[in-house]
Amino acid sequence: MESIFHEKQEGSLCAQHCLNNLLQGEYFSPVELSSIAHQLDEEERMRMAEGGVTSEDYRTFLQQPSGNMDDSGFFSIQVISNALKVWGLELILFNSPEYQRLRIDPINEKSFICNYKEHWFTVRKLGKQWFNLNSLLTGPELISDTYLALFLAQLQQEGYSIFVVKGDLPDCEADQLLQMIRVQQMHRPKLIGEELAQLKEQRVLRTDLERVLEANDGSGMLDEDEEDLQRALALSRQEIDMEDEEADLRRAIQLSMQGSSRNISQDIPQTSGTNLTSEELRKRREAYFEKQQQQQQQKQQQQQQVDPPGQVSHPCERPTTSSGARGSDQGDSMSEEDTLQAAVTVSLETVKNNMKTEGKK
Repeated sequence: MESIFHEKQEGSLCAQHCLNNLLQGEYFSPVELSSIAHQLDEEERMRMAEGGVTSEDYRTFLQQPSGNMDDSGFFSIQVISNALKVWGLELILFNSPEYQRLRIDPINEKSFICNYKEHWFTVRKLGKQWFNLNSLLTGPELISDTYLALFLAQLQQEGYSIFVVKGDLPDCEADQLLQMIRVQQMHRPKLIGEELAQLKEQRVLRTDLERVLEANDGSGMLDEDEEDLQRALALSRQEIDMEDEEADLRRAIQLSMQGSSRNISQDIPQTSGTNLTSEELRKRREAYFEKQQQQQQQKQQQQQQVDPPGQVSHPCERPTTSSGARGSDQGDSMSEEDTLQAAVTVSLETVKNNMKTEGKK
């Protein structure tokens, strides 16, 4: 979706973002929209002056702030409508009786502009797929054809006004590219505020974990409560980081499943679909590496039986941690992060080997 133009929210300039996301380029700036707003204000003033410049209504009108813009960056529907007229585009209210009588299926339209209170955003068809180009999102959100009508109905139920954009939109790279290919979206984009809050929480958790580790550095065995806290903080951090890592793992597993019969799917049972949930991935990782650990333990036992009395080999020996005896127990079981990294590495190595084999053929 890199070819899709998507302006993210800046101040209260959602009308500007809405227009540029609709037209797929930096077509309008706050200065240009302000100029349109001032022109509308002047036209309204002239109409009011027709009733007499000394009338009470005219004096009251002059004292009121502009209804087409304000200092925060908000612009009215009239400004947006006039800006689109430059491109030969027209706005029609989606739920108006005139439009509803046409009984047009939403998927046969090209784009919509949605408004709630002072926020504007675009829903547009690019190629053969629909996208929510809301500037409050971290990126474009894919909307299926079957979900589009439900999405619009839900917006109306929440109080949104929806306008159908009529006319020929200017050509854009994303539309041309998506005419030839269809995209898939593994994870829906978050709201910008949610992403910032998540990053802040992640930093706080990591700071707390570092403090716990520093406090127990060299102090011997961890207190049970502190160890529980450390585990909880680590798990919370892993859950925050899991989304992108699992996307990489999912892609790696899917690629390796398409390779030779000697891939990771021999050790991990497959389900009927390739779109795995987070819980399925976690269970698969645990099952695979538990089996690997059991095999390693069996090798150790066999090695101990072969070694002469009084000599015990330690093929998987690890250095003792600062946490003392408990540290060695923690080292025997792979962490979630190590497990994930190992799975991705194994999968990618399998894919590379398969590609080399295909190249030789």
